[in-house]
Amino acid sequence: MHEERGLYRSVSASRRIIMDLMHEARQVPSIPVQRMINIKDLETIRRSTNPRISWFALFMKAFAIVAQDHPQLRRSLIRYPWLRFYDHPFSICSVAIERQYEDEPCLFFAHFRAPEKQSLTELQVALKRYKDIPVNTVGMYRRALKIGRLPTFLRRILWWTSLNFSGDKRAKRMGTFGITSYGVLGAESLHPISPLTCTFNFGPISPDGNVLIKIIYDHRTLDGSEVARRLKNIEDVLQTIIREELIELASVQLSQKSANGHDAKPTLIRQDPSQEPLDPNLEFDTFTAQLITSTQASQPD
Repeated sequence: MHEERGLYRSVSASRRIIMDLMHEARQVPSIPVQRMINIKDLETIRRSTNPRISWFALFMKAFAIVAQDHPQLRRSLIRYPWLRFYDHPFSICSVAIERQYEDEPCLFFAHFRAPEKQSLTELQVALKRYKDIPVNTVGMYRRALKIGRLPTFLRRILWWTSLNFSGDKRAKRMGTFGITSYGVLGAESLHPISPLTCTFNFGPISPDGNVLIKIIYDHRTLDGSEVARRLKNIEDVLQTIIREELIELASVQLSQKSANGHDAKPTLIRQDPSQEPLDPNLEFDTFTAQLITSTQASQPD
């Protein structure tokens, strides 16, 4: 009788990208700082919005608003040709998106440019598109797969040069901060690693509204006391600016529903044609989404 043997499987392009990410992340001396906050009131308001705004969008915008006044959260360490810091003029959030591609779950990274200047609805619509539209129609996903098919030494050179030579290109290609969470799965990541200066993480939200938020930071660029103060700022922004926008969004939708007798249907406008072939000369091959609530049908000519 022959013993059953296992199977060898090839390493996909998307998995190679995660390997490269971990290779670079291991070189960053990162430390987590966390804070417990209560968002029960926000959760109640959030549930009345349609589409429902995800916590990713809420935390993303809150972080970016705080980063407007604190450039340390937009800062990166550039090592060559000489050691220096670079502050990007606005935030670019990198969000890990799990997608099914070629019969396996894959992680891709979606970028949100200047989330502090976008509405929560715009962020939510863009996030949903990154999760739902075919993988090959998203420029950033196509580029990642293209790089993932290169030999290892070429990929590592691309990562190294993107992270260490130009602050502007680093921000555009990698983002200024990342956000990740397993909270919806009832789990929490204790110390996610990343090559970025800051990665925001949040855990499961308890029934009474408590949630642990944390920032994993590059200690070469930031100190823990600075990060602890910024977590308090993020909590304050959530309870003021973000809360007010959620209330306004919910009240507008309620008034439109009352006036029209039904929920307003959003119309999505893509500013970049994601169906077009990848242009290697573009720093951003992605889209910016806007949500326009159409009420023309209910208005007289």
